[in-house]
Amino acid sequence: MEFRVDRQALADAVAWAARTLPSRPALPVLAGLLVEATADGELALAAFDYEVSAQARITAEDGLTVTAPGRVLVPGRLLAEIVRNLPHQPVDVALKGSEIVVSCGSAEFGLLPLPVEDYPSLPEPPARAGTVPGEVFAAAVAQVTPAAGRDDTLPMLTGVRIDVEGTTMRMACTDRYRIAARELAWTPSRDDFAAGVVVPARTLADTAKAIRPGAEVAIGLTGTGDVLIGVSGGGRSMTTRLLDDQFIDYRSRLTGVWTSTARVRVAPFVEAIKRVALVTERNTPVRLAFASGQVRIRAASGDSARANESLPAALDGEEIDIAFSPQYLLDGLAGIDTEFARLQCTGPTKAALLTAVPDPEKDAEAPEDETPPDPGGDTGYRYLAMPVRLSS
Repeated sequence: MEFRVDRQALADAVAWAARTLPSRPALPVLAGLLVEATADGELALAAFDYEVSAQARITAEDGLTVTAPGRVLVPGRLLAEIVRNLPHQPVDVALKGSEIVVSCGSAEFGLLPLPVEDYPSLPEPPARAGTVPGEVFAAAVAQVTPAAGRDDTLPMLTGVRIDVEGTTMRMACTDRYRIAARELAWTPSRDDFAAGVVVPARTLADTAKAIRPGAEVAIGLTGTGDVLIGVSGGGRSMTTRLLDDQFIDYRSRLTGVWTSTARVRVAPFVEAIKRVALVTERNTPVRLAFASGQVRIRAASGDSARANESLPAALDGEEIDIAFSPQYLLDGLAGIDTEFARLQCTGPTKAALLTAVPDPEKDAEAPEDETPPDPGGDTGYRYLAMPVRLSS
């Protein structure tokens, strides 16, 4: 095996594949990165740990020239470190005797390959079920995954529930104290396709972050008895085993009759929460008091420190004083990509719904701190959070 490739293209591909390498592999060969150069001038890099597989492909467009095809298994983490630190020059990789030699400029490394014949076969991804623009997919995953649970003893809560029906895809995560959900449009391969699965949130988040800009993402699912999901786009692909598909009926919890609806500019609201939260300790909430024309944000850490700040806000309905974990509040606001956010609630002890307000028509003569009328509707993103109960 022998090939030459652009250093940045190789570094990106190795980083994509190597991110799935287990830190404590059950078998020594699972620490390896499978490198295969084909006679038709393509290079494939892959990793697999029996749960997640990741593959990256490099072509002639990435400065690849295959001199001799071949297949080797390279120590994955070491290769990733080496390639990341090479100078910005073309990289030559060749199997010479018992060594895999990596050369770039005046730098040369010799690596002892792992037994490629012992490496497990990579799983075949399910058939393509549909596609979605990469930027939309990545944004949706980033909006919902902060609400995923971290407790591995409750696997369902560590996943992203994905439901597809017709041209609509829905994603949701919950850790029991909050729910983050996003609805988006996608293009199914069949008009009657429908499926509901739970995907490990950490794996899906890592995949979404690494999708190349401008790529179209293809989702592989059968819709019947799925045990794997495939995600591919821009020369990158992954498969992962699915979690148990049992999940809470989150959609029914995102609707209701609200007695208070407030609107506030997102950017200054986020900055004010961060400032006020400087005085908080672990489990100390931030309180939001909505009244006509303003929201007062305040927190205190016993008798040692306190903070408060007021911002313009529009309020329809009853005045309310409600408290949240500052991080939960910031996670929800981070998913809003419009100028204004809408907070709806019914009393200080009931879950509150945070949504994005579609950007209204701008009035050039309106004061900067004025909150325009609510245009209604939303952007498909919903974040439901339980408030912190306050003592009287």
